[in-house]
Amino acid sequence: MSWPERRIGAAALILAENGRVLLVRHTYGPLTWELPGGASEPGESVVETALRELREETGLQAVAESLTGIYWNPERDAHHFVFRCRPFDDREPAPSSNEVSDCGFWLPDDLPRPISDFTVRRIQDALTAPPQPLPVSIPARTILA
Repeated sequence: MSWPERRIGAAALILAENGRVLLVRHTYGPLTWELPGGASEPGESVVETALRELREETGLQAVAESLTGIYWNPERDAHHFVFRCRPFDDREPAPSSNEVSDCGFWLPDDLPRPISDFTVRRIQDALTAPPQPLPVSIPARTILA
């Protein structure tokens, strides 16, 4: 069996105690506000992708608590996973990548512009859909005789 080359990405949704959502503003493309996230690297789980991207873009370290959505973009042949995450501490996020010009927390009903409808959808889904379990890591298989 061979696996096709596909694009996989993930994002971290951080919700502050006051109900605000963490967003980053990109320095490329349409300069939109987005959830911290990006493309998976070889050998990396989607959970690891979300946590790495969060750390690279905002300096925050976190733990993933639940899966909040899986999205399919047929135009890009891409799957995108979103995880609700909890930071390890109360540090303030700060841009820590040349891909991010700003970051901050926003009320879901008062999100900054420009922002994509996809980002708004992922936030709404994360706030309203029941949380799903995280992916299970499968160890090396043993053939049972």
